[in-house]
Amino acid sequence: MRHYLSQILTSKRWEQFIITVIVLNSITLGMATDPTIMAAVGPMINALDRIILAIFVIEIAARFIAFRSAMLRDPWSLFDVVIVTIALIPATGPFQVLRALRILRLLRLISVVPSLRRVVGGLIAALPGMGSIVVLLTLLFYVSAVMATNLYGASFPDWFGNLGASFYTLFQVMTLESWSMGIVRPVMEAHPHAWLFFVPFIVLSTYSVLNLFIGVIVSAMQEESDAQTDSELQSLHVDNAQLLAEIRALRGDLAIVKARVDLTGDDQTIRPD
Repeated sequence: MRHYLSQILTSKRWEQFIITVIVLNSITLGMATDPTIMAAVGPMINALDRIILAIFVIEIAARFIAFRSAMLRDPWSLFDVVIVTIALIPATGPFQVLRALRILRLLRLISVVPSLRRVVGGLIAALPGMGSIVVLLTLLFYVSAVMATNLYGASFPDWFGNLGASFYTLFQVMTLESWSMGIVRPVMEAHPHAWLFFVPFIVLSTYSVLNLFIGVIVSAMQEESDAQTDSELQSLHVDNAQLLAEIRALRGDLAIVKARVDLTGDDQTIRPD
């Protein structure tokens, strides 16, 4: 029973079926936000949503039966259990907010699609390196915010009147959202040399520090991909070693049979062990 279930749950067709169900569920949840659609086919959408949820529950139960304790050690399986459990909680009364969390079922695509799992794994692996870059970016923002507050706070209190306002304004400048005509040029009308502050800040924050984020993430994803490739090669090596051992054993049996044939001169009487 367990072996049969594990074969089904790990098959390509089952994976495609679950992906189809998840995508269909995301469509129905999006349609449920439209009052016009719900007025027309609301009962059908709700019934379909319950059917899809039942499929998810049956799948989780089948995985528990097939893999048992191994499922509890798999982070992605635990992620699926949490998502399905949230969906089972009645979205009424104090749990009304959970109604909006039903769309989290779409995140099950991450655990189902191997390529998405590798991407998320790479992002998680990049977190330690990203932490150092966040500290560096925080230091840059703090120093720049203090300078901007002292330099331009009196002239532009809405943008640089205090440390919090300066942080937010500099964040907008870093994202390059209306930074020139919206902020820097008006500041330069009152302080012509303000470009000496803003241009280095943009170069350091937008083009240097943020690119470090990209570099760390790409490096971590490459390491994750290399680890996955090494694991697949190791598995292939083990399979090949087993196959070679079986071939050597078969060749040994054939050599014994051939030797007996040579001794008796009659292969009809040979009975391999």
